[in-house]
Amino acid sequence: MSDPLARLTARLAETAPGLRMDTGPGTGPYAYDASNYRVPPRAVAFPRTADDVCAVLRACRETGVPVTARGGGTSMAGNAVGPGVVLDLSRYMNRVLDIDPAAGTARVQAGVVLDALCAATAPHGLTFGPDPSSHSRCTIGGMIGNDACGNRSVRHGRTSSHIEALEIVTADGMRAVADHAGLHPLNPADAEPVARLEADVRRLIDAELASIRTELGRIPRQVSGYQLHHLLPENGFDLARALVGTEGSCAVVTAATVRLVATAPASALLTLGYDDVVDAAEDVPEILHWNPTAVEGMDEAIVATMRARRGPDSVTGLPEGRAWLYVELDGDDEELVAARAAELLDVLKARGRMTDGRVVDSAAERRSLWRVREDGAGLAARLVDGGESWPGWEDAAAAPEELAAYLRDFRELLTAHGLTGVLYGHFGAGCVHVRIDFDLATDTGRAAARRFLGEAAALVVEHGGTLSGEHGDGRARGELLEVMYSHRMIRAFAAFKEVFDPEGLLNPGVIVAPARLDADLALHTPELLPVTTLFTFPHDEDGFEGAVRRCVGIGRCRSDTGGVMCPSYRATGEENDSTRGRARLLQEMVRGETVQDGWRSTEVRDALDLCLSCKACSSDCPVGVDMATYKAEFLHRHYKGRLRPRSHYSLGWLPLTSALAGYAARPLNALLRGPLGRLLARLGGVTTERRIPAFASRRESRAVLREATTAEPSKALLFVDSFTRAFRPQVAGAAGRVLADAGIPTTAQDGLCCGLTWVSTGQLSVARRIMARTVAHLDDGDDRPIIVAEPSCAAALKRDVPELLGTEAARRVADRVHTFTGALTDLAEPGWVPPPLPEDVVLQTHCHEYATFKGRRPADLLRRFGVRRVDEAEGCCGLAGNFGFEEQHYDTSMAVAGLALKPRLDGIDRAAPTAVVADGFSCATQIDHLAGDRGVRALHLAELLDPAADRPGETK
Repeated sequence: MSDPLARLTARLAETAPGLRMDTGPGTGPYAYDASNYRVPPRAVAFPRTADDVCAVLRACRETGVPVTARGGGTSMAGNAVGPGVVLDLSRYMNRVLDIDPAAGTARVQAGVVLDALCAATAPHGLTFGPDPSSHSRCTIGGMIGNDACGNRSVRHGRTSSHIEALEIVTADGMRAVADHAGLHPLNPADAEPVARLEADVRRLIDAELASIRTELGRIPRQVSGYQLHHLLPENGFDLARALVGTEGSCAVVTAATVRLVATAPASALLTLGYDDVVDAAEDVPEILHWNPTAVEGMDEAIVATMRARRGPDSVTGLPEGRAWLYVELDGDDEELVAARAAELLDVLKARGRMTDGRVVDSAAERRSLWRVREDGAGLAARLVDGGESWPGWEDAAAAPEELAAYLRDFRELLTAHGLTGVLYGHFGAGCVHVRIDFDLATDTGRAAARRFLGEAAALVVEHGGTLSGEHGDGRARGELLEVMYSHRMIRAFAAFKEVFDPEGLLNPGVIVAPARLDADLALHTPELLPVTTLFTFPHDEDGFEGAVRRCVGIGRCRSDTGGVMCPSYRATGEENDSTRGRARLLQEMVRGETVQDGWRSTEVRDALDLCLSCKACSSDCPVGVDMATYKAEFLHRHYKGRLRPRSHYSLGWLPLTSALAGYAARPLNALLRGPLGRLLARLGGVTTERRIPAFASRRESRAVLREATTAEPSKALLFVDSFTRAFRPQVAGAAGRVLADAGIPTTAQDGLCCGLTWVSTGQLSVARRIMARTVAHLDDGDDRPIIVAEPSCAAALKRDVPELLGTEAARRVADRVHTFTGALTDLAEPGWVPPPLPEDVVLQTHCHEYATFKGRRPADLLRRFGVRRVDEAEGCCGLAGNFGFEEQHYDTSMAVAGLALKPRLDGIDRAAPTAVVADGFSCATQIDHLAGDRGVRALHLAELLDPAADRPGETK
């Protein structure tokens, strides 16, 4: 057996029989992290225990296969990709093992996400100090690997300052504990080799005392290289902290004991506006005298992108300016903190550099502002004008008092090279993040980037700074360490690694014997798969290839909380079920190397299978990945000329079959409720776990639709979609009455279809014909608003129709489309007041409405109308059109429902008058499935506001 991977697999089958290990094209997403690099692994292992990690490292040493440990895969310097086995520690080794409130410590597995740790410690008034912007998906192990810091590093410093002990596995498979006093074996049989390893490290440090003392630990953010100064005699030979920042190149961390910090009872946030980032940096030394917890900076490009992608109301609370600082103060007393904030603001105004500043009092504004800063890397990656920018020099740091001078010279360097950079970062710690519009796709562009990076390294060293302030060196900066350190120090780094990893198998290519910084670049593609698509991808210059390239690995889709994406990842925890995983696999498909079957790829099909097409990623993803559209295009190509899944016919053609069903609704409904109905469901690939919704009769639909057309001259068209007409025509009647009451009399437009079901099942040729017919009817010179009660159909008309047809007529129609909520928000007569509403509402906002109609959400409207408590299920309902009706997706559908919607339905107090509102037909159907047997029925917002509705006190 000559193949090392085959020998490795065979060995692990003996030593770790329960270990999951994936190989083949499906591992494509693990070729990437959040950096510029692509290194396809041979295999990905998913250990459940430290013993599994030991088995992998022993087998890899025996077979000569490299190992790269990986947490959340959010590394921006190429720290988490490698050519051998990638260890995904986030999948199973992700538990908080113990919390000791009295000692202020916690013991956690390496794969635990930072937010999960903070949620577990919050009840004790404790948290983990370092808080990277990726806190919702980065792991403690990854933070240890990079020596991560975060927004509040002015107060809490780096991860290394909060490490008490590390549980590690060495390159030869020994388990040990590194702490403040050295290295200790976990297995008594390993006592002698562990003692030898520690002795070798001590000898190395004794030989390099002078260079370590003069070259390391000079500024707060000096992360580059190895942190050997923690091993100096005066620092107590702290091996735990010395291993922090080694990027998994010396040992694999499986667990850690971390020190926690107390959560301050009071805090205040100031936002300060400046003409540019250099002016902002000039004020940082003064601000630091006020003992802030955070001093964060960013420029106008990030804010403009946020507003363009998520609506003008997505960023509120910023003063006038083209660059901004966030300054956070904390303390024990709200009034004292507020007074300090006001005093600081006066001092900075007197200095004269600020254009404006304010203290942010609103909690909602604070959350909005912090989200802008936290999404900085993604927002900077794909700007409003469509331009792309890249990391590579995104983490340099200088002493805070030197920051302004460094930034001034750095911007001159950018200009000299004809480059543009988007700046943001931890200005209070002197750490500057910048994404630069490098051309990494051509030989000329890569050579230019290499020249720039060499000069940038020399510049930051000239200012007494460091190549990396928290992201680590990785593949991006390892080669440049020789610019920063003496040859003697470089040799000391190599000797330190050799003590731990003599064969050089742990994360090769970083820090020691680094790969060239321009090797393995993801954009260096030999030849891309020819791509022709039906969707036009108008926001991506390179069409489909440019669209899937939007994903740069930020990983927000791997968050368990906040926003709506990615419901399938939240349900399964699998990388390939995340938006990022799918996008990366599509990138591999376009490359045509590891995924060689193109549009026929079964690996890509399988990765897309659990995508609910909720479109939330198009809004929540900082770079605007729209996986629902990519999936539709893929399914169209994948099944072209081939037999499709049965549900594509039974559910994809539902608008046509439901129209026919209206002629015989009563007997058909009776038939579908019996055994024959279950048989038909199975034949159509539809789950039998759900009741098939009852069809409305054609007579009933026509009668209700007449009610939706008002006698007075209409100001808008009420587009009656296929779902509303076929299953709940009463919604159209209620919508017509509410709109008339609000001063927007309508004319009902029936018999047209947006084509949504054909899009979601990838039958794009049919969808285009349906859409073209609809556009031809609507684009007849009429400029009245088009109001659509069903959010998914409104979103299809607003976005899918113009992007699939690509015509001016389609764009004109799209510009006229409003949801029911949007119509009442934008078109209602000033001062219009709806009928009295219940005090409490449980709300399921439709994902397509959330993603496509920014700033026009039912929750805001309900609060404006006086509803005291809107309990919004933030997340997908799980049904998602055809998805939850498909036989193979029922379990996932219910798992997604259990994340947000089901807990809220279960919490309804039957004794209190609570309305349940869901404008989407799928959402209402899911609610009926979950709670209908308890008498809970979802109302459309139009039904809740209907002036003709009965308003009993009981739960609806």
